[in-house]
Amino acid sequence: MKKRLYFISTLLLAATALSLSSCLKDPRYVDFSKAGNVVNMPFSGQAYFGSDAITEAPADDANGTIVRQFSVNVATANPPTTDTKVTLAVDNSLVDTYNALGGPVTYEAMPAEAYSFTTTEVTVPAGKQYAVTSVTFYKNLLDPSKSYMLPIKIASTTGGYTISGNLGVHYYHFIGNDFAGVYEHFYTRWNVADSTTAAPSTPRTDEGTDIINPVTPTEFTVVTDYFTQPRYDVTFTKTGTGASATYSNFQIGFYGTDVADLFTPNGVSVGTQPQILPADYHTNPYDPNKQYTYAEALKLFRFYFTTASRSIIDEFIKP
Repeated sequence: MKKRLYFISTLLLAATALSLSSCLKDPRYVDFSKAGNVVNMPFSGQAYFGSDAITEAPADDANGTIVRQFSVNVATANPPTTDTKVTLAVDNSLVDTYNALGGPVTYEAMPAEAYSFTTTEVTVPAGKQYAVTSVTFYKNLLDPSKSYMLPIKIASTTGGYTISGNLGVHYYHFIGNDFAGVYEHFYTRWNVADSTTAAPSTPRTDEGTDIINPVTPTEFTVVTDYFTQPRYDVTFTKTGTGASATYSNFQIGFYGTDVADLFTPNGVSVGTQPQILPADYHTNPYDPNKQYTYAEALKLFRFYFTTASRSIIDEFIKP
């Protein structure tokens, strides 16, 4: 059973640590031995904005605790001979700066009670080039209908190093999408096209967990377990707020260029585009005009499509 929770993990941090020194003179990266000494946070900045989305399942506690680890790196040709102290700070002016770019989501600054730092003073020991720290979020203290951002930047450093302009800020953010989060993923496949009447070649199988990733408050993506795992892209209309909100007009397709980038190079063609196929579709087919309650909408996340030789169902169930 696989588990694909896409958050900063110990494995990723370990990979970061192994790559930091080798990156310094790798021709694919900046040669800091010539560019000068830089302090940065790997996998940060607007280039990694998507990976700073907080979508993982919170702990089962009163505050809904989520911990994100990240590293601070001293990018030098040789390891520093003295300790490097790096000060981190929250800069909420960056929320307004980001919103001014006119993206699909408008963010609010995260309330102070909804997060805490392990420390804002990170020390990279002499002879080392990185240190790991963390920030803790309390998801249950946030309004799930709103989108929040916590920009953590490198404010200052000792040693006379330059602070990276591209990798100097983590834009941690929650998107206020009611359906984002961790789901149990079940997968069924038939070795025939355009039919689910024959016995499946892969009976309904628990594939572990996957994340429904928010794109906007009314759009999300999630992967199919078929072959190269292109993403389903789902949009919907939300009416009202809070517990009385309803949802309608769910539209589903494959995301962006995933078909061209993932299906086509592997000789796979889409026979029928994805569609919503509830488990009881024979008696209660999906109706795009119906106003579904939240509980009813969760039962719609059973997606069916075909290729030239396969039929696929991916089902996502909220734990």
